[in-house]
Amino acid sequence: MTRSVGARLRPRGRVMGTTGLMRSGFGRVVIAVIAAAPGLVAEPQPLQSAHAGASSAGAGTSAVPGTLDLTEAVIVGPATTNERQHTALRVLVEEVEKRTRIRLPLRAESNAAARPRLVVGTRASLQGRARDIPGGLPSVAPPGAEGYVLRVDADRTPATVFVIGADDRGTLFGVGRLLREMRMTPGQLSLRSDVQIAAAPEVALRGHQLGYRPKTNSYDGFTVAMWEQYIRDLAIFGTNAVELIPPRSDDEAESPHFPLPQMEMMVEMSRILDRYGLDVWIWYPALDPDYTKPAQVEQALKEWAEVFRRLPRIDAVMVPGGDPGHTEPDVMFALLEKQTASLRKYHPDATMWLSPQGFSKAWMEEFYGLIAQRPPWLTGVVFGPQNRDDLPLFRKRVPTQYRIRRYPDITHTIRAEYGVPDWDVAHMLTSGREPINPRPTDQATIFRTLDEHASDFITYSEGVNEDVNKIVWSALGWDRDTEVLDILRQYSRYFIGERYTETFAQGLLALERNWRGSLLANDGVYTTLQQFQDMERAAAPQTLLNWRFQQALYRAYYDAYVRARLVIETAQEAEAVERLRAAKPIGSLAALAQAEAVLRRADAETPAEDWQRRVYALAEALYQSTRMQLSVEQYGAIGRERGATLDGVETPVNNRSWLYDQFSRVRVVYAGDVSSNPPKVRLTANDGIEIAPYTAKPSPIAPLEWPIPHEATRGGSLTLNFLPTPGLRGAGRGVQVAEVWLIREEVSQ
Repeated sequence: MTRSVGARLRPRGRVMGTTGLMRSGFGRVVIAVIAAAPGLVAEPQPLQSAHAGASSAGAGTSAVPGTLDLTEAVIVGPATTNERQHTALRVLVEEVEKRTRIRLPLRAESNAAARPRLVVGTRASLQGRARDIPGGLPSVAPPGAEGYVLRVDADRTPATVFVIGADDRGTLFGVGRLLREMRMTPGQLSLRSDVQIAAAPEVALRGHQLGYRPKTNSYDGFTVAMWEQYIRDLAIFGTNAVELIPPRSDDEAESPHFPLPQMEMMVEMSRILDRYGLDVWIWYPALDPDYTKPAQVEQALKEWAEVFRRLPRIDAVMVPGGDPGHTEPDVMFALLEKQTASLRKYHPDATMWLSPQGFSKAWMEEFYGLIAQRPPWLTGVVFGPQNRDDLPLFRKRVPTQYRIRRYPDITHTIRAEYGVPDWDVAHMLTSGREPINPRPTDQATIFRTLDEHASDFITYSEGVNEDVNKIVWSALGWDRDTEVLDILRQYSRYFIGERYTETFAQGLLALERNWRGSLLANDGVYTTLQQFQDMERAAAPQTLLNWRFQQALYRAYYDAYVRARLVIETAQEAEAVERLRAAKPIGSLAALAQAEAVLRRADAETPAEDWQRRVYALAEALYQSTRMQLSVEQYGAIGRERGATLDGVETPVNNRSWLYDQFSRVRVVYAGDVSSNPPKVRLTANDGIEIAPYTAKPSPIAPLEWPIPHEATRGGSLTLNFLPTPGLRGAGRGVQVAEVWLIREEVSQ
């Protein structure tokens, strides 16, 4: 049984989350629904050794009803494996061992007749293993390319789990689905005995950009091993393509975090992707200033060809028309025709794609005219950020023979293709543009709203900050109707652990709700923190070292700390304004001094210090675990807006910075005046107190400053009057005041 208790936050209070075992999967065809009744959860069983569990319950059975015990299972793979099939088997063995400490043996030994079997491979590759599969292969076939059948046959002797791929990719994705469905805890491995799934992806291209470059907030610190693990994680959830970035882009040439030079790491990443059988794309901007010059074109051909030559695998190249780059369409088409010929010298089946993002209206019309001529070197076009036309119009104008690939921005929150709607200013000021941003329901809405016009996608990513968003897109690429909560449950169970299936999934949804509307009114932010604190207190050391767990904790503490500051600083501002309203009886200088003293308390006092310290500690943990650079000074982030949210956590969230600027002397900037006899200007305050006599406007334009007499502000308000030289004739422009500033006057002691 489960329970859900709601509570208003007290700093060290607790609130229980809901638990459950509702499951569903991703795929076009689901033969059987795999779900338990809502609100029901199996109680955890006492930990036993693998041998004790097998002997007491019988081979292939389990103490938990409706599950198949796989702690003693063996893997039956193809008689002869190619590299990609071998990789799929290696993924299964290694990922099970990480979570259970059980290393499943490959291929059945002669004395293993009673041990459950995991039969993994394509139907063709498994034909030679018939003698090791009592009862033979099942008659069902995968439903389509990249698809798989995942089937439990508990009535066989021994019990058998089949993962049969339509092809090598299907085998890998079937293994990924098996890993997501299995229950894995130390010393125990099981699977529901009623699993019967056949699935194939609805979207042909399901990818993410992984750029090893300084601009990202973590990728530039990844080692080869970290890249393989991250690529593997994405593949387990159905990703089939990764987009790389070449050494020369709109970025710095070096990063202090690089473990390898960019070109060497690009080669390694291409090699990893080839082992997994995933597509390799390159985002290749045309950066040179003038491709009408033959020498410039020749140099570009040599530069790109060197990248093409060195990479073991390239499936496609995508060239953005802007951000960066600024090449006229007809010139760009001529360049890319040559680059396509060069590309195919090294990778004969590779394709060329173009994104017209950043094009002006005139250039877009030119682009449409050129593509209407159906250039044979062009395979498809890309709809990305800063595309002048919306996707429905873009699809209408592009000939149907050309595929359209979406390039959705899943990483940015402001100045973004899909910014956070109704985002509180306090979040904007502190979190900035690239924070840790799980937005599962937003991403599902974006995916489903536009996928009827173009379904293929490779997302725009700047680091692991949007890890949840990548998984949501990959999962929806298999089945657009998959419930977001089901995706998050699989994410939580697989990456965090079986016991977190429901609580962590609900926590991710709560983090998204933290960003809905007014932060001052959203005390649910504190409930979110309690959810994660409950998980944190109960977590094993290994879980606390998990970077995905650390990311969610960081956001929960960060949001709660920012709200605690917002509540206090809002109250301080209101108090300061009240002090200013009392200027008449006590005098303006005294009122200003009192108001400033109130506002200065925010600089001297720290609310929720425990939360603040935890934010800083988790920032350090994330740098150690996944190279997240959450501060420019401490962790070498390239800039505050590049995910360095630790540098923004203390940013004022009230108007005190602006108010400080209003508390002092007057500065005036007059606009320029081209008349032959420009007026002089006299400045007075309130009822004729002279601030400055008739004064000529500076030429060239420059600011003028004058002290404000105390009597001008004694009443608590200041009205400035600008008077031109009387009697002058002219064009009626008047005094033309461009700027007025009140600036604090520094008084020497």
